Amino acid sequence: MECLAECVQVAVSNATFHFDKLYSYSVPAHLQDRVFVGSMVLVPFGRGAAARMGVVLGLDAPEAAGKRLKSLYDAAPEQARLSEELLRLVYYLKEHTFCTYYEAVKAIIPYGAQYKAVNTGPVPQLQKQLVRHTEPVYRRKDAPWQGRRTEKQQAAWDALAFGPKTQKELEEQGVTKAVLAGLVKKGVLAASAQDKSVALYENYSPAQETIALSPAQQAAYSRLAALMDTGRPAAALLHGVTSSGKTLVFLKLIEKAVAAGRKALVLVPEISLTPQMIYRLKAFFGDRVAVQHSALSNTERLLQWQQIQNGGADIVVGTRSAVFAPLPDIGVIIIDEEQEHTYHSESAPRYSAHDVAKRRAAAHGALLLLASATPSTESYYAAQAGRYTLVELSERYNHMPLPEVRLVDMREELAAGNASSVSRALADEISRNLARGEQTILLLNRRGYKTVGMCTACSEVVKCDACSVPMVYHKADGRLLCHYCGKSVSPVPEVCPACGGKLKYTGFGTQRVEEELEQMFPAARVLRMDLDTTSRKNAHETMLRRFAKGEYDIMLGTQMVAKGLDFEKVTLVGVLGIDQLLFAQGYKAFENVFSLVTQVVGRGGRAAQAGRALIQTVDPNHPVLNLAARQDYKSFFAEEISFRRLNLYPPFCTICLAGFSGAKEPEVLAASRAFAADVQRLAQQRSGIPLRILGPAPMNIAMVNNHYRYKLTLKCRNDNAFRALMGEALAAYNAAGWPGKVSVYLDFHSDADI
Repeated sequence: MECLAECVQVAVSNATFHFDKLYSYSVPAHLQDRVFVGSMVLVPFGRGAAARMGVVLGLDAPEAAGKRLKSLYDAAPEQARLSEELLRLVYYLKEHTFCTYYEAVKAIIPYGAQYKAVNTGPVPQLQKQLVRHTEPVYRRKDAPWQGRRTEKQQAAWDALAFGPKTQKELEEQGVTKAVLAGLVKKGVLAASAQDKSVALYENYSPAQETIALSPAQQAAYSRLAALMDTGRPAAALLHGVTSSGKTLVFLKLIEKAVAAGRKALVLVPEISLTPQMIYRLKAFFGDRVAVQHSALSNTERLLQWQQIQNGGADIVVGTRSAVFAPLPDIGVIIIDEEQEHTYHSESAPRYSAHDVAKRRAAAHGALLLLASATPSTESYYAAQAGRYTLVELSERYNHMPLPEVRLVDMREELAAGNASSVSRALADEISRNLARGEQTILLLNRRGYKTVGMCTACSEVVKCDACSVPMVYHKADGRLLCHYCGKSVSPVPEVCPACGGKLKYTGFGTQRVEEELEQMFPAARVLRMDLDTTSRKNAHETMLRRFAKGEYDIMLGTQMVAKGLDFEKVTLVGVLGIDQLLFAQGYKAFENVFSLVTQVVGRGGRAAQAGRALIQTVDPNHPVLNLAARQDYKSFFAEEISFRRLNLYPPFCTICLAGFSGAKEPEVLAASRAFAADVQRLAQQRSGIPLRILGPAPMNIAMVNNHYRYKLTLKCRNDNAFRALMGEALAAYNAAGWPGKVSVYLDFHSDADI
């Protein structure tokens, strides 16, 4: 990037989509050598010249230099600017997700690396959002030490024999701050300051063996390595049954990339899966593995980002946002458990990590590898169509059989007088596991104690008064909790607020099942993993490590325990409460159930002992559950793709969801109808734009945090022409004055761009 001249074009923060454009500013002389395309700058904005953050996205035309332009207040250091590739991603996110420029910038750069305005002088200046703390570092000076030395001084001198150390490290060896200060004053030692280090995933053991592949894994690796050798962008889908050893293939591909001097990016769907992947990678590749995910503190994330930016990392592993890691020369991008919805952002910018990864792979000439035992229908269809190279692992790595699966009819349990959430069959199997010293994983994708409070007189359900959802009883906290806005009610009401009748609480969540397990098996050690127990710092890592060490007999959890976990002593898996997901709304409901059941069943029998699984349901003949029990993905795909084709769902179209939210329901409905009319009118003015409009209709959760929510579902083709149409529709929405009353967003779901 060349240093700029007199005028620049800046995208500013806090702009609405309708007023998000590039504004021209002059560059004062004292900032001439610090402003580049991609620089973070501070600008005066509006009549009051209030300080706003901005990013330089272009040069202004030469004639702009003669105009009366406002001048930049300040500019960040040169090393803080966005690279050319990240700038291209800013434009991509704005064009494809209809976010603002600065929303895209904030998605790409972690909070700690961003800047804010401070008023410390006559002109506002930039300051980092996160002010780094430093610590002293001491080293020996080159000149020989002449003269007398005390015992403590000699100890300090000896401690630095093999290089510099921090004050903290020296104090741990008994060297005091006063002794160090005295030696600096004598000219014996030199002191400097460095950013404080933060220990992160350091408890790993270096691998003692090289990566050894089975014949099936070697065949899969060879096909994927051949794609890397072309030096051209390539995409592949690695479809392997659970415990087929996909991770070893990942490691071998990463090893190949690093050996060639290139970088690797590994994405996992949930924070709970990062510790195991990080430790596997660090065991083979050491400290040149960097981490990016939202559970890190701002300081930790900034330090990891800087390690990547400064060239100190060959491999980056993390959740969705890690796809923006500033890695140069990427050789391979791996998206594990690629079917998971968490790879799609639910806030602006509403991007798909798949789409961003595809663009980055194309820019770097890299291999994009999607991997799963249960690929998304869109990805498997693309592989069958030849858009991806399909590589399959059809057997488990250690030749162990897939778990034996039984479906338990919970209607029969209730008829036999068992009202517990744990069936008699599952209880018997847990008893056998406990007797043999083997471990059990139980999946229940519902947290809390009891999930519904209903009046026995008028049948009214206790709902959050800010959201249209029932409040959940959390016995451990003694309160009702809304899982959407976080509002709580304590003490737990016993009478109906509508009629005064008695309230009865029913249903079961992880807290109640934990209590039942403790009553059934008093000697069993039960570990509960859900949002309530894993919110503490490093909770996932600590819990999984303790379970791996055998400190617990039963792990009960939500879907965070269903995927990617590998424990040798787990031989039994139980699936509870799956029917709620089976009958959920949305065209992906069956795919989600099949994936979740298949994945959690695959956690069992991954080592020496065979595995078994029990699925509790009120519909044991449901085809999706039976296909999942057989781990028969191809038969499920054949059924699912027929359903998608018949009803025109992805991959045969793009789904564009237009979401509307406001405080007054009539206004929200009117706004969504007006937008639908504008889209219909604009589409009729064009030819060749396939489009179906469904709605408006209330969202599945019609109100959240006192805001009513409606949606339009548009079945379309996500191309330039359609995006231009939607841009015009948003402009018409703005011209009609709706944004001040009802907010709108667009969210695309499709594999059309992958």
